[in-house]
Amino acid sequence: MNHAKTPTTISGRLKLFFTFFDSRWEDLQPHNWKTTVYRDFSAGLIVAMTAIPMAMGFAMAMGMRPEHGIIAGALACVIGRTFGGSKYQVYGPTAAFIPIVAALIAKYQTNGGSFEQAHGFLIFCSIWAGITLVIFGIFGLGKYAKLVPNSIIVGFTVGIATAIALTNFEDILGIESFKDLLGQDEDIKGGIFKNLATALNNLDKINLWSVFLGVLTFALTKTLLRISIFIPGPVIAMGVATLLSATVLSDKGIILVKDIYGSIPNNFFVFTAPSLPAMTPAVFLDIIYFVGAIVFVSGVESILCSSMADKLAGNKGTPFNPDKEFFGQGMVQIITPLVQGFPCTGALARTATSIKAGAQTPLAGYFKAVLKLSMAFYLAPYLELIPMACIGGILVWVASNMIKPAEIREIKALGKFEFAMMVYTAVMVPVTDFLTGVLSAMVLYFVVHKFYTRKRKPKLPIPA
Repeated sequence: MNHAKTPTTISGRLKLFFTFFDSRWEDLQPHNWKTTVYRDFSAGLIVAMTAIPMAMGFAMAMGMRPEHGIIAGALACVIGRTFGGSKYQVYGPTAAFIPIVAALIAKYQTNGGSFEQAHGFLIFCSIWAGITLVIFGIFGLGKYAKLVPNSIIVGFTVGIATAIALTNFEDILGIESFKDLLGQDEDIKGGIFKNLATALNNLDKINLWSVFLGVLTFALTKTLLRISIFIPGPVIAMGVATLLSATVLSDKGIILVKDIYGSIPNNFFVFTAPSLPAMTPAVFLDIIYFVGAIVFVSGVESILCSSMADKLAGNKGTPFNPDKEFFGQGMVQIITPLVQGFPCTGALARTATSIKAGAQTPLAGYFKAVLKLSMAFYLAPYLELIPMACIGGILVWVASNMIKPAEIREIKALGKFEFAMMVYTAVMVPVTDFLTGVLSAMVLYFVVHKFYTRKRKPKLPIPA
């Protein structure tokens, strides 16, 4: 693999960061451009069809509206493919941002504020996180994202997956009230326990038909994608569930997206300005918390996804540039929220799908964005008819894909300490909150690791 030399000066880095046709396009050559464009188009189409229901689900889980997920995923992909450092990475809403965005929206919407005010504060925090990432990229700090131990990354992923699965059972059970939605009733701490308590206190209200649709969506999505990556499992599952709820199950009291959000508009490009609540010590601490959380997820997940993409694609050319990736992530966090969006980053599952579907250049990301918006524009009147149980089923499927037994076995093979740190992170993330769980795990890791490894170091035999 060729390793392109990264400029050491700030001016040199800036020139590289604003160069559009760089080494990411090296696989697009005059002799193969037709084949390459066709493969990128096919990959973009597959990912676009898969991404629509996932983006809606992520947005609603965050306390946002369904259309916010659609525009955020498309716009983030365009910006990330333009400024990012990876040939293959697909950008969009990710599960790791759910607890962060949901906590912010909940806190600043319920404390005497409106959704618009909470969204404005989210945009403010995202812009500052983006500026931070841009600065990190300019000063060459991208490589330090690789220092986060793999045991903590895997534990964080398991913790987020657990939180998503548990907090979406309300939708599948059909007991979620119209005003008490996931993402709108969550505090920074205790969200899972509150959702479980709500579910247990409302077992008499379970809608078995809703459970049927949620399980059907989960099973159909998982089965179809196992057959072939080229089958848009989430779209087919969503279509089947929506058709059933609109016909044979129309009188069964199943909660639909329109019951919660009304109609879904197709005027996606609407400017949304940042806003800041009255400054208090609590608000100042929240700014530090949420900006730090967005920076951490953006940095670690984008570097992890870029590294995975190079390996999965068998990239024999120039590898991804971590500093340019940080710069691109910063641009994503600055621009995307300003157009009805929210923070986005590299999406592991969609990137893997894109590569398996044949993607070779950043063109696949542009195709994905255009095709996704085009399909959503014409499907908007029908998206509001999707059952909430279907959205819950898709998110539980996402959560199940996040937990990979092979990765857990790899961590276990590293020893008891690494495995213990993974378990600690996996428990602390959903029980406390995202940043507390991860930061406490990292502090423990680096404080204890040196002592633990020194203690286990074998003693050399004393020479005779």
